[in-house]
Amino acid sequence: MIKREIRYFFTALMFYSRIPCPSWTDHSEEYLNKSRKYFPAIGIIVAAISAGVYFLAQLILPQNVGIILSMIASVLTTGAFHEDGFTDVCDAFGGGWGKDHILTIMKDSRIGAYGGIGIGLLMALKYGLLIEIVAKSDAYVLIISLLAAHTCSRFVASTFIQTHEYVQDIDKSKSKPITSNKLSIAEMALSACFVIIPLFLFAHYAIILAVVLAYLSKVYLANYFKKYIGGYTGDCLGATQQVAEVMFYIGVLIYLKILPLI
Repeated sequence: MIKREIRYFFTALMFYSRIPCPSWTDHSEEYLNKSRKYFPAIGIIVAAISAGVYFLAQLILPQNVGIILSMIASVLTTGAFHEDGFTDVCDAFGGGWGKDHILTIMKDSRIGAYGGIGIGLLMALKYGLLIEIVAKSDAYVLIISLLAAHTCSRFVASTFIQTHEYVQDIDKSKSKPITSNKLSIAEMALSACFVIIPLFLFAHYAIILAVVLAYLSKVYLANYFKKYIGGYTGDCLGATQQVAEVMFYIGVLIYLKILPLI
């Protein structure tokens, strides 16, 4: 049992990041499907690396440089896995006409104007939010915000698979196991635990507002994707993770604004 769970975890680590894994880790369909429960746990690892880079950098460098370096660390750790999905979604829904055209563009590895502009604005917004969080609080709040945002956004993206249908040609997708199989309630509960733990590091339960905003972004995107393509694709999951992460940071700023009033 424990050995199997460890293998699930390392399968998730291998699929969702560039972190080296044991040689016995593979892409078997069974393990890929079950590994999704550890998606938020990978967020903790990615956030810890990002936060560690920020903490060390800000000791000798300006805050803004530390934040940029932490963002770079996050992208390198995941191999821009989710950012790539966001870029493809921008290109597909920005330039596509009809379901088939949108899905065709989404499969294209080239980056168009919509994708380039979209990812540029997203990263600028993420930087602006992070620099504002540290300006209105301190390094500790920024670090726990990174931990909570990375775990929450990954869990939110994962719920797509529980509530909506995968619409792309599944047999040709490398994401088939994780995008076409639902987890049990117990497995989703375990996954949610990785989201809840970082929230206890905040000073007040009002931080739940950030979680609500992150999930509402998924609700909006779910309706949007369903309207135009009838469901979601792997790229849609990546885009949802990125948007939910940004919305969580917005929630943190609102939380910091109302905290003195509570």
